[in-house]
Amino acid sequence: MIVAKYIYEYKNWTNFTWRETDINALFGEVRNLQGKINGQMNTLGFVTKEEANLATLTLDVIKSSEIEGEKLDYDQVRSSIARRLGINMAGLVTTNRNVEGVVEMMLDANQNYNKALTNKRLFGWHSALFPGGHSGIHKIKVGAYQSGEMQIVSGAIGKEKVHYDAVPAGKVKEEMDIFLKWFNGNSTLDPVLKAAIAHFWFIIIHPFDDGNGRIARAISDLMLARADGTAERYYSMSSQILVERKQYYEVLQKVQHSSGDITDWLKWFLSCLKNSLLATEITLRKIMRKSEFWKTHENTSLNERQRFVLNKLLEGFDGKLKSSKWAKMTKCSSDTALRDIKDLMDKGILRQEQQGGRSTNYELIDFLF
Repeated sequence: MIVAKYIYEYKNWTNFTWRETDINALFGEVRNLQGKINGQMNTLGFVTKEEANLATLTLDVIKSSEIEGEKLDYDQVRSSIARRLGINMAGLVTTNRNVEGVVEMMLDANQNYNKALTNKRLFGWHSALFPGGHSGIHKIKVGAYQSGEMQIVSGAIGKEKVHYDAVPAGKVKEEMDIFLKWFNGNSTLDPVLKAAIAHFWFIIIHPFDDGNGRIARAISDLMLARADGTAERYYSMSSQILVERKQYYEVLQKVQHSSGDITDWLKWFLSCLKNSLLATEITLRKIMRKSEFWKTHENTSLNERQRFVLNKLLEGFDGKLKSSKWAKMTKCSSDTALRDIKDLMDKGILRQEQQGGRSTNYELIDFLF
């Protein structure tokens, strides 16, 4: 008797099972947190909700790519999303086609969450991810399922370690048809659990030459949007997966060898989602703080440079604010930067940092909200 190496080698492998007693409490916590966060957001004004949605989507795009080792420019991603959602904001920058492609896929998953997931739609996502037909320096098959042997390998040449042999190319279309029929079908399964199963199922099939992880996460986001009943996103699963990336790969590797019991995967997914929802409460406080700041200063006379830098500070500025950094960010002279900063100090918005040092740093004066 030949023992199956991977889950997909078992007969009727997609008849997944799990121990409900192991996930019920966690599932209940997740559902309660989702309801709590959606309830909080519904009490906020339109502009604040719009800002929260923009911040979450930006984070989701950046972190999903970072999981795969690709770092995208924050301002480019934010600008691309803002333009596509019709959000007016200062400091929009031009974006490259790689950023536009990832944004296009993620927005389609979230904004059109009620539309059916089809082969054609997935091919469109894949083409958007790889607009030049290359993954790094390697030419890949784009907008179509893989047609050759697919392995996930690590290690130097000659010392490679095979982590996974994907479903044989000849069976990919058949397996994807089964997956899509299940995904689009009506069932009594809660959409949060369906999001978890869909992520795992898609990763196991591994239908594309590259981009499977990002597409799996987009599929999860689509189903989580259905769970929330809204295209507005206030939490980022991808951000939390990046934090827990080691465990993410460990549990995938473990459960890919199971005979159909995916309890460990569901437990990890629900735990990760719970942590994502808890982290969102911190992010929402930042957004509410920013909203309150601008409400307080709606009649304060400020130029575009000042508004741009203040927004950066309110969103979580990277590093120390110096006059030289101000000049570089706003493309102005050092003298103009100092005048801008002094004006904000006179208006009680900025102050010098207490610690001093060789160069002068500036910070926002705390305000209550």
